[in-house]
Amino acid sequence: MGKMKQKMQQVSELTHRLQQDHPVETAGFLSFLKHAEEGQALTIKHKELINVALAIAAQCEWCIAFHVEGAVKAGAMRDEIVEAGYMAIIMHGGPAYMYMTPLLQALDEFLPETAQA
Repeated sequence: MGKMKQKMQQVSELTHRLQQDHPVETAGFLSFLKHAEEGQALTIKHKELINVALAIAAQCEWCIAFHVEGAVKAGAMRDEIVEAGYMAIIMHGGPAYMYMTPLLQALDEFLPETAQA
């Protein structure tokens, strides 16, 4: 299993554990996520591209894995996802630049070369 797929597994395991140990708080958080994502003005693809940029800026490898996979599933192409990463660099600078490494790792795992545009 690749590094970024392991990150996704860790997110799943953490969520499962927190649902067992702290069901009220976890349900509230997951409900917030669901409702925040329900808006109709942006497509899921555009929301995931925004989240990719925010994940880079936040320097969160788990978030990068989660949202790159979401962007791929929503139909985003490699160049769109990389460009979203560069938007984070514009606003966050050099530290964000280095987090293009896990972004590219996630793309390599979730969007094989044969699926590129």
